[in-house]
Amino acid sequence: MQQADLLILGGGLVGSALGAALGAHGLSAIIVDPADPEDILAAGHDGRASAVASAPKRMLDAIGVGERLGDRGCPIRSIRVSDGLKPGKLDFDLAEGEDALGVMFENRILRRAIFETASAAPGVDLRMKTRAVSLTRDAHGVRAELSDGATVRASLLVGAEGRNSPTRDAALLRVARWQYDHTAIVTSFHHEYPHDNVAFEIFYPEGPFAILPLNDDEHGHRSAIVWTVTRDQAPGMLKLSDRGVLAEAMKRTGGFLGELSRLGPRSSYPLGFHHAARITAERLALVGDAAHGIHPIAGQGVNVGFRDVAALVEVLVEGKRLGLDPGDAQLLKRYERWRSLDTFMVSLATDGLTRLFGIPGRSASKIRRTGLNLVDRFAPLKSAFMAEARGESGDVPKLLQGMTA
Repeated sequence: MQQADLLILGGGLVGSALGAALGAHGLSAIIVDPADPEDILAAGHDGRASAVASAPKRMLDAIGVGERLGDRGCPIRSIRVSDGLKPGKLDFDLAEGEDALGVMFENRILRRAIFETASAAPGVDLRMKTRAVSLTRDAHGVRAELSDGATVRASLLVGAEGRNSPTRDAALLRVARWQYDHTAIVTSFHHEYPHDNVAFEIFYPEGPFAILPLNDDEHGHRSAIVWTVTRDQAPGMLKLSDRGVLAEAMKRTGGFLGELSRLGPRSSYPLGFHHAARITAERLALVGDAAHGIHPIAGQGVNVGFRDVAALVEVLVEGKRLGLDPGDAQLLKRYERWRSLDTFMVSLATDGLTRLFGIPGRSASKIRRTGLNLVDRFAPLKSAFMAEARGESGDVPKLLQGMTA
């Protein structure tokens, strides 16, 4: 029977990052995931791109993922927020001494780098094409029977399976959830003019249109887009010809990137909100989308999950130094306190922005544009927004500062 400090169910971006971070700190983990690596690491598996904020990027560097990523990410050096293409904007720019506000990675690149780091981490056993067929949690620990016939034991169980986490539901952890009348269309395009490492978030009544800078390729300048449309528009957008989609995108950009071309594959994702009232139970902790799922309006989804990882690892490492079991109730209580307020505030902010910018009409638009201009001119408030977006607000875990715990 194999024994580890943690049993992690879910080997996606957050679950594998947790495994890699634990390995870097001398803690052992068994990661179980039903997916086939050949499928999830295939070039065409996930056409999305993720904006990794500066603090989570420091964590990835500290646990060895950064070495595998190399220079394949595109630095974001400025973020511009606007209400449509009308006058009035909010610009977030680099502070003195900063290299980037974040880095854009295509998910296929990010996924492979984290997966390979976790696979090579000391004390980490990554079991793909495997699932837990039975689980027991009690005062003595965690015991699981796996689909490969193995029985494993651990001190702590971590649910990292995503928004439909069966581990969370089996633990009867209540979740507030609702669906937005929105679907995200995700794709990419090439454009005539360089993006200059600027990310654009352009709000329209039917939803935000985000343009996220990617590295140039042999065909020229390119960007990823997350195009939020109302749910009833999504089927038509997916059926529309590439030329038709590029023509619609041209209207959304107003031509500031020049001519658009070479539309990438399209995929769609229904958008919803969920937030677990509690993220721990007896010998159980939730991370990432198993604990909280938010609208992509501020690009914080995977970053909030990475912040969970940094906090949980620090709590467990400090507990180990004190001689405490990783599943100790005191440690789980500290993790819950540390993460609950931050995740709730991020969830509240993204939901509020979604509703605020969805209000139609000229008067609402004028008020929003006035507000953007005011924030743009008020440095302290602007700095507070940026600190939260970077993952640098509140009590920042050591990993997010680029240090091991």
